[in-house]
Amino acid sequence: MHAKIYSVSGCGCEHEAQNRAQRRALAIALGLNAMMFVVGIVAGWLAHSSGLLADALDMLADATGYAVGLLAIGRGVRFKSWSTTLNGSLLLVLGTGVVIDAVRRLFEGHHPIGWIMVLIASVALLVNGSVLLFVLKPFRRREMFLRSFWLDTRADVIANFGVILSGLLVVLIRSPIPDLIIGIAIGAYVIKEAIEILREPESAGTTDS
Repeated sequence: MHAKIYSVSGCGCEHEAQNRAQRRALAIALGLNAMMFVVGIVAGWLAHSSGLLADALDMLADATGYAVGLLAIGRGVRFKSWSTTLNGSLLLVLGTGVVIDAVRRLFEGHHPIGWIMVLIASVALLVNGSVLLFVLKPFRRREMFLRSFWLDTRADVIANFGVILSGLLVVLIRSPIPDLIIGIAIGAYVIKEAIEILREPESAGTTDS
């Protein structure tokens, strides 16, 4: 008998392997963002910090986006487009809420605890930097459905640097103004990222160069 030779080119194995890799990456990012949301929201509340609260809410939006993304992997363009729109919409709502909360705190006159801001934001920077460089880097040049997650985490890294700087300034000049400024700035940046995600059309995936 002649041995039969089976081709795997049409079995979809490569596509399924890619889906598994994407699910694993999003699951890791989801778990880390959910953990840092809890840490950040508690620390922000205790430290009376608009910056930390803004950072935490941004992570909540990311975690929600990752959860929706897990459901979207392997589905059609329409579902992925809906997932991208939902992700951008969540960022838009939370970014607006952060700006409003920072303005409210300006009139309430709470003084943030700078060293807590620096400590928690440094941990968040370590987490987000690791996710950006080692987990989501392959998504940077993929279809918008996946690229939006990379954009979200890039915004988180920038926000973390801002909170660290504002925390140091709070300690040095003993004023809540740097914290309020970074809270508003993070909210505005999140809104900008949301608009960018919502405006950019769903595109076919491209490979990393």
